[in-house]
Amino acid sequence: MSPTLTAIAEQDAGLSGAKGFPEAVAAMRDLLAGDLEAVNAQILARMDSEVHLIPDLAGHLINSGGKRIRPMLTLAAARLLDFDGDDHVKLAAAVELIHGATLLHDDVVDDSALRRGAETANTIWGNKESVLVGDYIFSRAFELMVAAKNLDVLKVLSRASGVIAEGEVLQLATQKNIDTTFDMYLAVVEAKTAALFAAASQSGALIADGDETQVNALRRYGYHLGVAYQLIDDALDYAGFEAELGKSVGDDFREGKMTLPVVYAVARAKPEEKSFWRRVISEGRQNDGDFERAHELMRRDDAVADTLSCARRYAERALADLLKTPENAYSAALAELAATSVSRAS
Repeated sequence: MSPTLTAIAEQDAGLSGAKGFPEAVAAMRDLLAGDLEAVNAQILARMDSEVHLIPDLAGHLINSGGKRIRPMLTLAAARLLDFDGDDHVKLAAAVELIHGATLLHDDVVDDSALRRGAETANTIWGNKESVLVGDYIFSRAFELMVAAKNLDVLKVLSRASGVIAEGEVLQLATQKNIDTTFDMYLAVVEAKTAALFAAASQSGALIADGDETQVNALRRYGYHLGVAYQLIDDALDYAGFEAELGKSVGDDFREGKMTLPVVYAVARAKPEEKSFWRRVISEGRQNDGDFERAHELMRRDDAVADTLSCARRYAERALADLLKTPENAYSAALAELAATSVSRAS
């Protein structure tokens, strides 16, 4: 193991890392600069259409400041295992298109007004248009998967697409349900977020002909990083800033989503407080000051703090997964990404 990776892997429970999360993302982007440029070219080419709404709406989403974490996982996993072809670029572009399509659909389902700090496509163009362009983007993603000519990768990414859709349906089943448990919440996170993180890194390992140990390690790395990443997002909805979150703080609360801070808070609420949670979450009857009251209860019962602690545990597992991969600049960059992922809450 390289000294850099060793140092990162041996971080204490705080997982502070040598960098902050934005710096870790920027460092990985620099490391993969040539590949990312090729990914962007692939995406732009696939968004070309004589139906002007398609490139306009898709371009709004793709150019709205996303971190490109998922495609970087594919690229870094392939490079980590010394892949020197170009099929990893096609797969990384497919991963980003799958993500983009799900975001368009998510924003319609959630009636979201902000995405990455900008107006959502459904706000600008409408719900029907967003759904249809999302479907178009999905189809383009599958074209790229097929172009890579690797059946194992096609199975992984197509399965992930189905799991993501299942996660959307499962989230609807848990939304506004204050009886949601940690296991029910985790099932949503595994499907909606961790599945694509895992498939992204696993695909890079597969296209590079990694052995079974390497492929499984990188799949688990993506899964654990994805769970940690979503946990931090959920915590930020109650303890973050809009500039950091990329959406309005409190959106999850207003939509009645049973994220982990709410699951913990409801489970720890005093009997007389259950009616508050039932009113604001299950019944959706929210008044001025309710969000602040919810935040106060969460702070008292360590609901957000324990969500962050849970995220740190998953980030630690992601670091442990990388110990089974080769020692190079790419494994070190992936380790920094995991180690600093929890710092987004600070």
